[in-house]
Order: sequence, then C-alpha cells, then structure tokens
Amino acid sequence: MIALIAPGQGCQTPGMLTPWIADPTFHQLVTTWSEAIDLDLIYLGTKADAEEIRDTANAQPLIVAAGLLSARALGEENEISFMAGHSVGEITVAAIAGVFTEIDALRLVRARGIEMAKAAMDSQSGMSAVLGGDREDVLQAIKDAGLVAANDNGGGQIVAAGDLGALSTLAPEGARVRALQVSGAFHTAFMKPAMESFKSFATSITVKDSNVGLLSNKDGAVLLSGERILNRIIEQVANPVRWDLCMSSMESIGVTQAIEVAPGGTLVGLLKRGAPKISTYAIKSPDDLESARTFAGVKG
Repeated sequence: MIALIAPGQGCQTPGMLTPWIADPTFHQLVTTWSEAIDLDLIYLGTKADAEEIRDTANAQPLIVAAGLLSARALGEENEISFMAGHSVGEITVAAIAGVFTEIDALRLVRARGIEMAKAAMDSQSGMSAVLGGDREDVLQAIKDAGLVAANDNGGGQIVAAGDLGALSTLAPEGARVRALQVSGAFHTAFMKPAMESFKSFATSITVKDSNVGLLSNKDGAVLLSGERILNRIIEQVANPVRWDLCMSSMESIGVTQAIEVAPGGTLVGLLKRGAPKISTYAIKSPDDLESARTFAGVKG
C-alpha cells in the first residue's frame, strides 16, 4: 500500500516554485490562487529570499502551494491508500483527498499563517531540534527546562519549543540541539490566540469526507470524516505534532511505500530512520515525477 505524505514548515527554499510554474497551466493556476488569498505566490516562490519566506505568513501558503502542484502533476493514476501531512502538511493532504477545495486550502493556510505569525510576534519564543540521545532523557530535559516537545518526529528527532532563553540552555545528555529557522513556538500554548482566531475562520469552510484515510498528527488515528479532520487541523495549531505516531500507524496498517510531495525530503528522512521498512521517494522538482510514477508502479 502507498501513502502520500506532505511536509511542514521549515522545508521552504528560495525559488522552490520556479520549475513548477514553467508549465503555463500551473503558472495561471498559481496566479489564480494568489489573487484568491491576496498573496503573491509567484513572487514568493521565484524571487523572494530565504528571510522573506521564513516569515510564517509567507512560508505556509508557499509550502501548501508546492505540495498541491506536485500532487496535480503526479496524477491520479497512482493508487494511494493513505495520506499524512506534518503540521501544515495536513492541510495539503486534506485538499488532495477532497476534504476541501484547493482554493479553500490556500485560504485556510493563509489565515493560519497570519494568525500564527501574529502570535509569534507577541512572544520571545522559538523551536530547536534535539537530535539523538535517549528518548526519555530528552523528553525529561525538555520538561525540566520548562519547554514543550512540540514535534515528536521519531527517528531520534524531537523538537522543543518555548521561551528563547530556556531553549538556549537546553542540552540533553548525548544529544545535539539545533535552533530552527522559525519565528515562534508553534504547537504550544503560545499559539492559543492563533488557534482561536483561526477556528473562527476555519469553521466557515465547507468540508466533505476524505477519499482515503488521513493519519492525524494528534495520535496517528486514521480519519475519514471531513468535520473531524478539520477540527484536528484547528486544534493542531496549539498542540504537539506526533509524527512518530503517524509513522507507527503507517507500519501497523501495512503501508509499504511513501511518496512525499514537494518540497520533499524531510519526511522521507524521518521515515528512513523511524520506519525503515517503508520504501520512500521524495518529489523535489518536476524532474522527479517520472521516477515517482515508476516507484509507485504506474507508467506516466
């Protein structure tokens, strides 16, 4: 069985949409999306520098747009049994699965990004990846520092979030700590104001039940209900992402292959360490599409 997976914030790079919008149809599509959400995705995806797309309000719509474009380009011939997204990637896969339209996905992520950026501005907070070390020791060190394990990614990677001062002192035994290029403590109580504001907008979106099982970041549960999926997306803003449980669910339900939509690579890396029996392929540019179809057993 094949799972389609979508990455979250932090995987954005300058010029990431350039190869995708070389296709005139995709260029027009992204122009339409840009007008719908009042954000120039063409500029952000082709000319903006790393600092500009680091801004949460810019990064999140850009990542979702790239994921949607690559999924469209991959085609519907592939037999996808399950989908999962990391953080904002849940919006990407929900749109691909038909829970809401692409336009509504971009509207959702635009509102989400704006509200999270606002909440981040009101706090001196951030996130750091903790790599290696004993899992229980790492979790205890995070707790002792007054921080939160905001992303439990499995494969020896846990992301701590909270006060910048506390993050600067975090040093679990046997682990490396690397500050992430994000503007706030996402998926923690710092984001509660963002979650409430986002909820008031998100509940106006029309949803349908999913075409395939979507694995939830909350606990790895497989969901089909459009209403439940949307509620989980809302709650996720101020609550931890348990990607480790999503990977465990993939293994337990029999997923044997996973294709990561653009900008691919991050989740494939986690799967290789946390669920190595699952074969993986990452889509980074249109040049990867034919190989992705071959990997999935579908001729283009």
